[in-house]
Amino acid sequence: MVLDELRDLLNRHARPDLSTSIEDVLIFKAEQPQPPMPTTYGKVLAIVAQGTKRFALGEQMYEYREGQFLIASVDLPVTAHFAKASPDLPGLGVGLTLCQATVAEVLLQAAPGDLPELGEGAPPGLAVSTASAELLDAVIRLLRLLDRPEDITVLAPLIKREIVWRLITSDQGAIVRQFGLPDSSLSHIALAVQWIRDHYAQPFRVEDVAKLAGMSVSTFYRNFQAVTGMSPIQFQKQIRLQQARLQLAAAPSDIATVSRRVGYDSPSQFSREYRRQFGAPPRQDASRLRASATGSTR
Repeated sequence: MVLDELRDLLNRHARPDLSTSIEDVLIFKAEQPQPPMPTTYGKVLAIVAQGTKRFALGEQMYEYREGQFLIASVDLPVTAHFAKASPDLPGLGVGLTLCQATVAEVLLQAAPGDLPELGEGAPPGLAVSTASAELLDAVIRLLRLLDRPEDITVLAPLIKREIVWRLITSDQGAIVRQFGLPDSSLSHIALAVQWIRDHYAQPFRVEDVAKLAGMSVSTFYRNFQAVTGMSPIQFQKQIRLQQARLQLAAAPSDIATVSRRVGYDSPSQFSREYRRQFGAPPRQDASRLRASATGSTR
């Protein structure tokens, strides 16, 4: 019954651009299968109400189904799609961008004994869990405001804070708590992640990025691997390949030019790694993506 109401709300309020009249709330609706597309999961709660969403992070595969949620606390490069979708049974989901300041405020309001134990080291930057009845109830009440827009300004911030609390006290609470603590291991790794994302086409030394994160090389490497599931160099490669795919999908372009633009010196190495990552050579994959975007069957 709870998921039925959630599906109804998402179906009625879905827009082509995913936006809603509630700040930081997005609604996802897929009515047909699409090829996996590169995107970024970061600082977000996402709940699937119908269908199954699959995504790859590096060499790891994940999926979450109706009634499950994904929590991401740093900007991670993933390739994602709804596994099955049709007009009669669309894939439906809702996303809420998490605000670090809000998480920090909720943590400050909580009594120490109300918070679960916080383990040592950095937690993973992304995890999937089953949503509790309390979390689903809060999300539904937030979406009900779309039918009462005059209530959004006052009530939406209150319900968002409740959702943050439900996440903090969930089995993935460590991810959310460290996200809200500016001096946590996760926050330091997030700085490094952002630096690599901003400078993905440039070579770098791990020692320099570790210094930026305020960690020794060994501690940085261990925590980076825990958060992202890959090494800093592997992370950079993922960003490069995703950026290349986006550029190739947007418009026809010379493969060698794109490979240089994203930081590869060797077009042949770029083509090998691209095919290994996306299952097809760059030109073939780009043609498939453009055909899918335009509805072509060729």
